[in-house]
Amino acid sequence: MALFLNEDDVRQLLTMPLTLEAVEEAHTELSLARAVDVPRQRTRLPQTALHILQGALPGRDAIGYKAYTSNRSGVRFLVHVFSAASGALRVVLAADYLGMMRTGAASGVATRWLARPDAEVMGVFGAGWQAEGNIEAVAAVRKLRRVKVFARNAERLAAFCARMSDRLGLDVVPAASPEDAVRGSDIVSTITTAANPLFDAAWLSPGTHINAAGSNSVIRREVGEDVLKLCRPIVVDSVDTALKEAGDLLPLLEKGRLSERQLVELGDVILGRHPGRAKPEDITLFESQGMAIQDIAVAVRLEALAREQGLGIELPYGA
Repeated sequence: MALFLNEDDVRQLLTMPLTLEAVEEAHTELSLARAVDVPRQRTRLPQTALHILQGALPGRDAIGYKAYTSNRSGVRFLVHVFSAASGALRVVLAADYLGMMRTGAASGVATRWLARPDAEVMGVFGAGWQAEGNIEAVAAVRKLRRVKVFARNAERLAAFCARMSDRLGLDVVPAASPEDAVRGSDIVSTITTAANPLFDAAWLSPGTHINAAGSNSVIRREVGEDVLKLCRPIVVDSVDTALKEAGDLLPLLEKGRLSERQLVELGDVILGRHPGRAKPEDITLFESQGMAIQDIAVAVRLEALAREQGLGIELPYGA
């Protein structure tokens, strides 16, 4: 029987270490040509958009998709996983919390492989739902001493910092300005819906690692050309996906100021095919757009845990 896991089930089972492990496996399998990932497709109406990401992890007997709708009333996420061998439905998961954790984990995996080992100060742009997972993931792979967060709504920002300080046992504080968030930070994460670059290259210190996680469409930009010129390497979750929707990179690619050959996939860094950070003073960048195989890798682990613990609802579908 197939299984349905609601948001409460997912919250009960999902941890950041599990999510980091799953996301890293997904990237490794992709670079070993043992996974398939299809970039996001969108169907738009004036009121609502439908977004679908598809992929397969044959080694986990898994093929499936994440679908979500977005409109002014909010966003709704579901992940469906089928058996790659039989085609039978295995599990359906409500995926708001799952998506937040796996998006954060992608930046966490990139930070593990690209940031300096002694990185301890983090600057963050954004104080929304996705920023929670981003900070938690980075804190899981680096011993952070301080996190500076910048957001436009001061009241919301203060509440976010207090909540994250309590949740993670870290010094999470409001940044006075975008420049304050960047200057002196070893890691900078952007997780916003900005249409224009958020900070100047002059504010970056040598050796900074940047996670740009909000620019997943052509109308969004968080990192400007001045910053991109400093970054080596420029790492993406998938070149195919980046070429389709990395709003930070597409303008430069179209102008010929950046070449597709300069983009490095995260899985190739994990496998040692590309060195990633070459020198302590390098400024490194990870552009995260999100992939179905990340969701599927997390989902199959949650399915196994749920069956062990008797969680979820059986559906009249599947094998």
